[in-house]
Amino acid sequence: MKKFDCTRIKNLAVAGHAGSGKTSLCEALLYKSGATDRLGKVLDGNTVSDYNAEEIKRKCSIYTSLSSFEKDDLKVNLLDTPGLFDYAGEMMEGIFASGSVLITVSGKSGVKVGTHKAYDYAVETGKPRMFVVTKLDDDNANFNNVLTELKAEFGPTVCPVVVPVIADRRIVSYVNLIEMKAYKYDEYGNAVETEMPTAEVSEKMGYRIDGLVEAVSEAVAETDEALFEKFFSGEPFTQKEIIDGIHNGMNKGIITPVTCVSSTTLAGVDMLLKEISLLLPAPIEKEKKIGETADGDMIEIECDENAPLSAFVFKTVADPFVGKMSYIKVFSGKLTAGKEVVNATTGNTEKVGKLMYLFGKKSEEVSEVGCGDIVVATKMNVSTNDTICDSSRVAKLETINFPKPCYKMAAKAKAQGDESKISTAIARLLEEDLTLTYTHDIETNEMILAGLGGLHLEAALGKLESDFGAKVNLENPKISYKETIRKKVKVQGKHKKQSGGHGQYGDVWIEFEPCISDELIFEEKVFGGAVPKNFFPAVEKGLQDCVKKGVLAGFPVVGLKAILVDGSYHAVDSSEMAFKMAASIAYKEGLKQAEPVILEPIGALNVIVPDDNTGDIMGELNKKRGRVLGMNPANKAGLTEVVAEVPMAEMQDFALVLRQMTQGRGEFTFERVRYEQLPPQLVGDVIAKNAIME
Repeated sequence: MKKFDCTRIKNLAVAGHAGSGKTSLCEALLYKSGATDRLGKVLDGNTVSDYNAEEIKRKCSIYTSLSSFEKDDLKVNLLDTPGLFDYAGEMMEGIFASGSVLITVSGKSGVKVGTHKAYDYAVETGKPRMFVVTKLDDDNANFNNVLTELKAEFGPTVCPVVVPVIADRRIVSYVNLIEMKAYKYDEYGNAVETEMPTAEVSEKMGYRIDGLVEAVSEAVAETDEALFEKFFSGEPFTQKEIIDGIHNGMNKGIITPVTCVSSTTLAGVDMLLKEISLLLPAPIEKEKKIGETADGDMIEIECDENAPLSAFVFKTVADPFVGKMSYIKVFSGKLTAGKEVVNATTGNTEKVGKLMYLFGKKSEEVSEVGCGDIVVATKMNVSTNDTICDSSRVAKLETINFPKPCYKMAAKAKAQGDESKISTAIARLLEEDLTLTYTHDIETNEMILAGLGGLHLEAALGKLESDFGAKVNLENPKISYKETIRKKVKVQGKHKKQSGGHGQYGDVWIEFEPCISDELIFEEKVFGGAVPKNFFPAVEKGLQDCVKKGVLAGFPVVGLKAILVDGSYHAVDSSEMAFKMAASIAYKEGLKQAEPVILEPIGALNVIVPDDNTGDIMGELNKKRGRVLGMNPANKAGLTEVVAEVPMAEMQDFALVLRQMTQGRGEFTFERVRYEQLPPQLVGDVIAKNAIME
């Protein structure tokens, strides 16, 4: 493949709401640029981007995929990102590595939550944005409504540069407001210049072409003082001034162009290719990074091929055939296969593996990659969020802050004996997806797999089975209830058995009382040698074994203090085993008399919801026996943070309920903080459920 320098490379993330046409747009760009010889379709499962077995089965993007094309002496890397909220981590990886973000908006369904999420993360990471209104071939598409919605939702930065001309509810041509030319398209997506729409036609469409041109000129005037003077004097801008103005405005984040296409008929795709070439920045313009040295000093890293290497691992794929694949964005210098580099995150020296350019599932080996480009290295001992550098300048770059997993399920092997295979496979999966966790709950002795939603975990299980042969079942996790007592009692435990020869004799009096401790507290206050000292450890051991199971439902017992106060023994028949049995008898009898209760775990909930949903969430928390502690304004406008405490038993479906309630805009964190007594009316159900599970 031809080598391009950092002035001739553009890295584009394609993001947006699920179903808004991201993969189809990538397919259209690849086909129209000549990178492919056929136009793949998502429903047919033959697109360049969605090549994974799970993606083909589900007919949607699950992973961020990489492809590229060459056009107008440019190399354009396309990062096709998923739109489903369960795969938000993949979207963040793609946008983080990009230079600009194309945000797709369906001409039929308009602005959705996924549109906002992609836009907000692009703003957060300082990426220039462009809206692409898709699916204009649909009979129910309405570009005018979508444009109005974009302006209302995202403000005055929204600036149309290509608009459709509509007559009798059909698109007859497209107007390029930069060139001030109109084009119509044949059945193969080839453009032919046609007449500009008349004022009468323009008026019927709901917007006037001259009014849109005025809006573009006004946006351009805001980018430069000289251009503002020219606009104020009434002099029209040249085409170059408009292109440069929009380009600069995108770099400053004050202009968000809007274009439109039909990925099915290819109408408008050629103009989008022109805009990618003319309007979107190259890496050398926008990709200055701040790195942190081992001493804590900050240094500026510029996109300069002659500077020391500085590159960032933004994504990892655990491929069962190729091995570990590290997706790397080179920010400065050159990345060379076989060269030794320093991992600034760990301090270790690593050898660069084989380097490849990816085109969907196809690959092409390269020996060296310059700054501004994206490449995949195989079999390197690096992880997502690692920075690799030349030893002459070791500095760690800012990392991707992934969302925390919030949907938890207990993972169990389908076949007995597969546990070790599953652990190995999941460890590979965790390297790939930092929004997944796999932990051991010591309270319930379950392995907990956590992600961003049900679809996320389903896709993870699909990959475990197809790529690693590990079959896993998911179940609702057990709740780690505990038991305790509420009053002090004194009881006797006596174990006496005679069956010929040596018998068994152990006799203890033990006081049980509540205390504040997660562990059993054992004391002895025996006078006069009623119980010999050498049997004290046996009594304690017997009680330690007992507190693993309470007398109500068999949950572990906490907050228990046991004091050995008296007893008796037999010179021949007493033994450690006999005193362990006596302690067990005293425990069972004592706890029954000491008003045992069940404790349930309570978690601290911080949930962020749109202002309109605060009433809904308060009602939902009340239904879940939650206590709302307060409400605070969130960091973003239009959002409120609700702080509450909720029993963990009520939270299993909360991630799904919140997503449904807020259409995906809500997010939350939930951590266990303490235990409280289970309400009496629920004790029977908990005991019954535990008996079934046992």
